[in-house]
Order: sequence, then C-alpha cells, then structure tokens
Amino acid sequence: MKLSGPFLFILATLLIDAIGIGIVFPIMPDLMDRVGATSTAEGAFWGGVMMSAYAAAMFLCGPIIGSLSDAFGRRPILIAALVTLTIDYVIMAMAQTYWVLLVGRVVAGMAGATYITATAYIADIAKPEQRGAAFGMIGAAFGIGFVIGPALGGLASGWHITAPFWIAAALSAVNVAFGFFILPESLKEENRRPFGRGDLNPFAIILRAIRLPGLAIPLICIFVFEFANMVYVTLWAFWGREVFAWDGFTIGLSLSAYGILIAVVQAGVLPQLTKRIGDYKTLLFATGAAIVGMIGFGFAGAVWAVVIFLPIAALSDMAPPLMTAFAANRVGEDQQGLVQGVIASLASVAAVVAPLLLTGVFERAVNDDGLYLPGAPFLIAGFLIILITPLVLRMRSDGTPGE
Repeated sequence: MKLSGPFLFILATLLIDAIGIGIVFPIMPDLMDRVGATSTAEGAFWGGVMMSAYAAAMFLCGPIIGSLSDAFGRRPILIAALVTLTIDYVIMAMAQTYWVLLVGRVVAGMAGATYITATAYIADIAKPEQRGAAFGMIGAAFGIGFVIGPALGGLASGWHITAPFWIAAALSAVNVAFGFFILPESLKEENRRPFGRGDLNPFAIILRAIRLPGLAIPLICIFVFEFANMVYVTLWAFWGREVFAWDGFTIGLSLSAYGILIAVVQAGVLPQLTKRIGDYKTLLFATGAAIVGMIGFGFAGAVWAVVIFLPIAALSDMAPPLMTAFAANRVGEDQQGLVQGVIASLASVAAVVAPLLLTGVFERAVNDDGLYLPGAPFLIAGFLIILITPLVLRMRSDGTPGE
C-alpha cells in the first residue's frame, strides 16, 4: 500500500512503543535481583508474574478499548494510551519494590490501546487485499524497535539500572506530542457504531466476535500462536543466562539481531512471498518455520545453534499479521476496533497463562536433580503449534475457512 503520512506516523508510533518495551528486556534479570530475587529461576518466575499481570489488565480492557475506538474514533484513544504509557515508565523508574513494579505493569496493561488502535487505524486506511502486507509492516516497525530497544537498554543499564525506563518515558512523551499535533482521525462518522453496556463486558465481546462468520478459526489460531510465541519474550534473557552465561549486554545484542531479522522478514520477505505464492501458502510456510525454530531452541546447547535457528524463528513471525488480516477481512469497517481489541485480548489471555506456565517449566527444568533441560519451554511451544496446524490448513488465502 501507499506509504501515506498517517500510515508512516502509525509505524513510527509502534516503533517508539517497541523501543520502550525492548529497552527493558536486557535488564529484567538484574531488575529482579534489585527487588529481592535470590536466583535466576526465582527472578524468571516473578518476571513472569509481572508479564501476566500486564496481560490480565490488557485482557479486561482490550475489547473495551477497541469498542471505544469504534464509537469515538482512533485518535483520542491512541493519544490517551500513549500518555498512560509515559506515566507507567516513570513509575517503573522510581520503583524500589517488586509490588510497585507490578502496579506499573498493571497500569500499562490497562492502557494497552497503542497496538489495538494502531492496527484498527491501519485497517481503516488499507484495502482488504493490502492488509496482510500492511500488518506485516507493523511487525517490521516492532522488529526495528527491538533492534534499537534492547541494544539501548543494555548500554543504558551501564549508567544506572533505571536509565532504560527514563529513556522509554522520554520517547513516549515525544510520541504523545507528535500524535496530538500530527495524527488525523481515520474512522469516518458514518462508520462508527454506538458504545453500549454490552461493550463493557470483555467476555461477551469475545464470544460475540467468535460467533461472527469465519472468525472462529483465525481467532483460535492467533490465540495458540501468541501463547507459544510468549516463550521468546518471557524466557529469552533467563534462558541465555542459564545456558550460555550471557550478561545484559549480550542478551541485548541477541535480541537486537532477532529484531533485525524480524524487520527484514516483515518488510521484505512477507510482501514478496504473499505477492508470489499468496497469503495462505505464506502462512503455512511461517507455521512450519515456527515448529522448526522452537524445537531447535529446545535442544540448542551451543551458540552456533542460536545462529542457525534465529532466522528460522524470525520467519515464523509472518504468521500473526497474516492471521490478523484474515480476521480483519471478515468484518465491516464499524467492527475493526472490536476485532482488533478481541485479538489483543486473546493475546493477553495467552500472555497471562504462558509466562506462569513456561517459567514454571523452566524453573523445574533447571532445578530438577534428574533431567536438566532448560529448553523444555521451547519444546512445549513447538508442540502447541503442531496441534493447531490442522486448523491453519483449513484457512484459505481470503481469510475464510477452507472447505
């Protein structure tokens, strides 16, 4: 699609958002040490609890935020979310105890409208046949953000453990100003729908979306894929420290390398593959790459294995934007916010459960006197992708279930 001003601004917004998220990843083990964790395994567990708290708040608020943007427009909801994220980073920077960090994550989850509203915004301005590639550009923006964020976080942590949070707060504040003065509204008045009492119930909204024709299979696949993919976000830093004794700087470099690969895949490989073989076959390819990558990391014990499987894992990141496009193409313009909110909410449910489960598996796998297998969470994630492969095979390139 044409790289218009609003589209570029949304990508820039997501880029800064990704930098703010990624800048924190390399310091998570040290941050948990700062607030009282006594071991890497314990730090991983409490870090997982923080991620789950964020996701739980986003689950409860995601569908509501999406419906609010359908009723009142994308711009005011997006700006409000950016303001709240700025405040959250300040809270995190000033936190001296684990419980204050936890409150900060809950506040951020409640304001998780950045991604929801941004994807709905792109669905407003992109044609149906362009949405897969457009959503892929979102992934590219996040990939570039994860190149800059972890590297910046690793370097900034050398100044002070809280420095990454202050940098993230400053970036978010700048983004608020840009959004307020530059971003136009994308949702026309005639395409808006009333916000009713039923829109306050996230469970009812999710059920309503699943009942819409053609949406059940894409939504189930998105949920399971997001659950499995949480293994990278939740455990990469702790797994790298346990298996390879990586420090924060090395973890940041590895995440930056992954971000570069994601950016190349989303901005370059995804548009070319969908143009040549179509969305459906590209999705099948990405699903296969996810299985190979996760199983590979499950048994990896040397750095050369990371070098081999990291590009494969990046190729699997083509699946979420394609699944999102399949879902978006099944609803009208007045329901794009609702669907994107439901997708974010399902991803949040996955992010609530996955860190608790996967960090528990990791803790058991590295502390058990019997089998020592720190890659066990990656193997579980790969098995989950195998389970949904039959559902992926039932989706056609236009987003409808196959015959």
